[in-house]
Amino acid sequence: MKNITNPSPQSSNNVTAPIVSSFNDRIRPLLDCVDKLRHLNIMQEGIQLPTIVVVGDQSSGKSSVLESLAGISLPRGQGICTRVPLIMSLQNHNETELHLEYNGKLVPTDEVHIAEAIFLATNEIAGHGKGISNIPLSLIVKKNGVPDLTMVDFPGITRVPVHGEPDDIFEQISAIITKYLTPEESIILNVLSATVDFPTCESIRLSQKVDKTGERTIAVVTKVDKAPEGLLEKVTSNDMNIGLGNVCVKNRTGNKSYNEARSEEARLFQTHALLSKIDKSMVSVPVLAHELVHIQANIISKCLPDIVKKINDKLAVNVAALNMLPRHLSSVAETLTMFMRILSSTKESLKKIFLRGEFDEYAEDLEMHCTARLAEMLNEYAVEQHAKSIEKKEDFLMDEIMSLTEANGIGLPNFLPRAVFLNVLQKKVSGISATPEVFAGKLWNYIETVVIKVLMHHFCNYQQLQSSTRCAVQNLTAKRKDGSINWVREIIEMERLTDYTYNPEYVGTCSRLMAQQKPFMEIMNDSNKRSIINLEGIGEVDVGSLRKHKDVVQQAFELKMRMIAYWKIVLMRLVDHMALYTMFSLQKMVNYEIEEEIVNELMASHGGGVERTYGIPWC
Repeated sequence: MKNITNPSPQSSNNVTAPIVSSFNDRIRPLLDCVDKLRHLNIMQEGIQLPTIVVVGDQSSGKSSVLESLAGISLPRGQGICTRVPLIMSLQNHNETELHLEYNGKLVPTDEVHIAEAIFLATNEIAGHGKGISNIPLSLIVKKNGVPDLTMVDFPGITRVPVHGEPDDIFEQISAIITKYLTPEESIILNVLSATVDFPTCESIRLSQKVDKTGERTIAVVTKVDKAPEGLLEKVTSNDMNIGLGNVCVKNRTGNKSYNEARSEEARLFQTHALLSKIDKSMVSVPVLAHELVHIQANIISKCLPDIVKKINDKLAVNVAALNMLPRHLSSVAETLTMFMRILSSTKESLKKIFLRGEFDEYAEDLEMHCTARLAEMLNEYAVEQHAKSIEKKEDFLMDEIMSLTEANGIGLPNFLPRAVFLNVLQKKVSGISATPEVFAGKLWNYIETVVIKVLMHHFCNYQQLQSSTRCAVQNLTAKRKDGSINWVREIIEMERLTDYTYNPEYVGTCSRLMAQQKPFMEIMNDSNKRSIINLEGIGEVDVGSLRKHKDVVQQAFELKMRMIAYWKIVLMRLVDHMALYTMFSLQKMVNYEIEEEIVNELMASHGGGVERTYGIPWC
């Protein structure tokens, strides 16, 4: 362990000297600053303050150490006496003044009634009984001769609950203490009883979890008169990494005054055969007070610049957020101007992400990169359509042969009736008719999600408008979705009823496919030829079983090839039309419809008008 090397205020025989020196005058302004920040609950904003955190196992003498530093009496009794975090602010002052602060209250008290006042305040915070709470209680002690210190005391750590204490008392206490121990700005004052083996103390285990090197920990050893044997070795060894050193003290007992207790402590460390061997810079309450004041001053000086920076950063963020809040609108004209400005910026954002492919407003949100997402959806739609239309190798030409057989009538032979082609076409169109409708619904669900997200962003400061604008968007996209589905049904019906294209690709593809008819018919007419043939658009098929249908197989082959060529055009049309219709609908929605829908929603009788929406009184 590291020995304390600062000069002791009790190195002389004058044990009745003040507990602190004039150093208080230099530390007080810094401590006042930190205490004011603490009073402003700045730690709730995530800004940690330098704090001396007092921890110790139950019955370690922790409360007695605090009493000796403050010169007052704290609550005593069986079990846990401190049931809430007690923020004790000691201030060296000519006149004595004590008061408690909790739950927004300021309760004056005095040295005689302080223990009772803390007991009552604790009951109000943590309830009657033996439960604990993480809500702090502040005790301000202004008194002549006390060190200028601010410390936080906690319930003593115990693993075994006594009658009336919660079963998980250890876990509750550990959680509260750990919250205060963890910040790097915290100094840990670990109170240890000389009567126990230090490494077995729960307080040591807790502090070492958050301060493994011990650079933030100082130990105070109590009850030294009850176990003086081997104490010198315990406090001078380096077994537990107590980086800020150790101080041995003898706390006040009985009804002695604090001056009497200090005199008795001084005599003990001067005359005891074993305790007198401990270096005087490591013993007595005045030495402890002196060290804590110095340590506190150092940590405040170290942390204060960073705290100021964090406060300024937090202030800048809050000011920016404040500036984003809507300004007060006092007239209908101002209200309409603001509304139109917001609506215009909303439309511009929608144009950027839907029409121009600009994503700077939502750079990290890939879902809002709408042109890319819409292209992905259309590609998936095209792949799905194509997957449902792959020609089957099994039972090659049998559907066509069946259709030709059923359409057979009195007429010229080897003539392909148009009705047969339409019949096959209608079956194929019916097989894929549901896919475009499903895609249209999925497409407009995505568009609705994006539009609402953009609107909520631009109207975020006007909660009273969000409901109306959301409703307007939902109504508009519902109408657009229904319109798209109806349009899809019409397109499907057109494809079902008419076989027409002016696309030259059809003629080229059809001619190329029909060129395969000659080798195909050679196989049909010569049973000695190998029956396997590789056909473009279909692949390798066995056509041997078709020889028994020689009367219609040539027509069936022509029907199949013409349908393959034409079906490619149909699928292209369905995808192309969907893309064109989507962009056309988006253009209309962004440029005109969304504005009209929002205005109509606000002006409707249930909307209350712009005046009521913005809180402007009727004239």
